[in-house]
This record gives sequence, C-alpha cells and structure tokens, in this order.
Amino acid sequence: MTESGLFETIYTARAQRRLKPDPVPMELISKVLDAAIRAPSGGNAQNWIFIVVRDEARRHRLGAVYRKAADEVAEIYAARGRPSHLTEQQYRRLMDRGAHLWDRLGDAPVLLVPCLRQRDMPPREALPPQVAARYDAHLAYQQRIQGASIYPAVQNIILACRALGLGTLITTNHIFYEDEVRDILSLPADVFTALMPIGDPLDAPGPLSRRPVTQVTFAEQWGSPWPGDSTNPAD
Repeated sequence: MTESGLFETIYTARAQRRLKPDPVPMELISKVLDAAIRAPSGGNAQNWIFIVVRDEARRHRLGAVYRKAADEVAEIYAARGRPSHLTEQQYRRLMDRGAHLWDRLGDAPVLLVPCLRQRDMPPREALPPQVAARYDAHLAYQQRIQGASIYPAVQNIILACRALGLGTLITTNHIFYEDEVRDILSLPADVFTALMPIGDPLDAPGPLSRRPVTQVTFAEQWGSPWPGDSTNPAD
C-alpha cells in the first residue's frame, strides 16, 4: 500500500454499524487476521487469540447477550447527552446506527472476537526487594495496560477491513455479561474480549469528521497551544 493509499484508508475507516448479511469469503477474513498479528504487543508476548464466529446460532446467542448489555449502555448515553463537537443531526445518526447494531449484532455474517490472555506476574519472592516492595503497584499496572497488547491489533483489523471493502468496528458492551460470553465461546477464565462484527457495509465509508488537531493537542505541557495548522485534513 502506498503512503497515499494508507492515509486514504485511515481517513475513511468509518465505524460501520450496519452490515449486510451476505457471507464474507474466508480468504478475506484470513487476510484481516494476518494484518491483525502484525501489530505490536507488550514485550512481544503476542498473547492474543482471535475467534471467528460464523455459526448462525452462536452469533445470535452472542447478539442476545449484547442486546441485554446495550439496554443498560443506552441509558448511559441518554444521561450523558450529546457531545459538544457533534451536531444534533450527527448525534442522532450515531444513536440510530448504534441502536441498529444493538438490535442486529447477531445478523452480521462474521463476529470476530479478539481475545487477550492475561500475562502472569512472577511470584513476589522471585523479584528483587525494591520491586517486591511495590508488587501491588505492578499488579495494578499490568491490569491498567493490558489493552495496549490487543488494541493495536484491533486497529489493524479495522484498517484491513476498510482496505478490503469490508465494514467493522470494535464494541465492548458484552463485557457487562462476559461470563455468559465465556459459556458461549468456552473461554478460559484468564481471557478478556472485544467484539467486531464484520460484513459488507450498508453505508458508505468516510470521509471522517473529527475535531481539529489544534483542539486536541498541546505543545510541551498541558494547556500550551499546539501551533500547527488548524485545518482538519479529514473534513
């Protein structure tokens, strides 16, 4: 992919919540997965597993769990209200397409489940005293940063799907009822998950509208304005 092709993919990789039910060829899914495993992971542990769910009954079981969780998430969205950078029309479109996903997740022809296995900490007694003294802090650190070892792979999946003409997004509502997801997918207890429906998109790709770089970037320290161009190349 040339540089211009890469940036075109980045600027148009819209979160696709409305997908056609048509089957997706396995060779395309294999390409997407091969892109996923090129991502970095903490300590190059590559402690990921990807579950490809195509069975209709299993997809709809996952969709039912997701729908139950989405009912709760919808109340949070309603209480939070419209973000200031979105117009009323943009916000309504977001919520309408979100509702479509909440209702129809199980209809996507492929549900890709990126999984990350937690890395074990060495026993406290195996560590030098100065590290062992902060053992609880290191446990909390491991918990806090674990997503850094799977989310780069997720972004590769998003970009690969866009490059191949497929639609997807990452969603996590299901983790409110992850024990039920564990039963459906026979997941070990030390695995946490995301969900990515994949299919042919019903909606056109970007261009994406985002807040300008100058509104979300500081120079040197918090609050110090970034002097760059205020235009948004994605608009």
